[in-house]
Amino acid sequence: MSTASPAETPTAHITPREKAEILAQALPYIRKYHGKTLVIKYGGNAMTDPALQQDFAEDIVLLKLVGMNPIVVHGGGPQIDEALSRLGKKGTFIQGMRVTDEETMEVVEWVLGGEVQQDIVGLINAAGGKAVGLTGRDGGMIRARKLKMLDKNDPSIEHDVGQVGEITAIDPSVVQALQDDQFIPVISPIGFGEKNESYNINADLVASKLATVLKAEKLMLLTNTPGVLDKNGTLLTDLTAREIDGLFEDGTISGGMLPKIAGALDAAKSGVNAVHIIDGRVPHATLLEILTEQAFGTMIRSH
Repeated sequence: MSTASPAETPTAHITPREKAEILAQALPYIRKYHGKTLVIKYGGNAMTDPALQQDFAEDIVLLKLVGMNPIVVHGGGPQIDEALSRLGKKGTFIQGMRVTDEETMEVVEWVLGGEVQQDIVGLINAAGGKAVGLTGRDGGMIRARKLKMLDKNDPSIEHDVGQVGEITAIDPSVVQALQDDQFIPVISPIGFGEKNESYNINADLVASKLATVLKAEKLMLLTNTPGVLDKNGTLLTDLTAREIDGLFEDGTISGGMLPKIAGALDAAKSGVNAVHIIDGRVPHATLLEILTEQAFGTMIRSH
């Protein structure tokens, strides 16, 4: 049997007594969130760095084993770009939203609902969990319609972004059935319309809406930033809905953070107890956020 050197095993320098201390400190949080639903948006570096992928899978399995109900919603922007470039197609964006024509939509479906989703399912299963992959079509979960995107400077202009959808309804019954049966749902952000057409939906918005519908205890969005930063680049660890409205107005929150925060804000206002935007580049960020007092990122409260 090979033994890992201390460099390979981050816990090698921790004594058994220290390990017991760490577990004892986690106990109040395990008790607090036992039986509760946690919706976790998985994306960014956490999703492309092999060591962080492993950490994430272990975190999710551990949360399930101690009696919580994690649900994973994943993105896949870089993987979609890579697949499109292999086909000689370049992704185009309007106001941060991917323009999704019919051919791009096919690529989105097989990358998100196939390759990316099955990678995550495989990682969680290899770490000892029982993950099941779903798209918004499964169980009629995510109904959508074509997104009407108005120009941010001139609202009389409407941009056509193709098969990009906005959510009209979520039926969470398939997710609830799996949860109750000890499975971990892994959801691709693809919805379907009245004529059975497919829609590419922003994963942050899917996670936020799902958290609202399921009355989740927590919504966690993993990002490639430390959280929400002020104009000087300082991390804002605790924000209310009203403070966020102010950050939108003065332009502090812009670009790719807009849909993320807009969805998070909706969830906070709609009854999700705590919404966290956390740095997915931190090893075991998910576990640290849930089982310790230390804040890793920005928490948004409804008031």
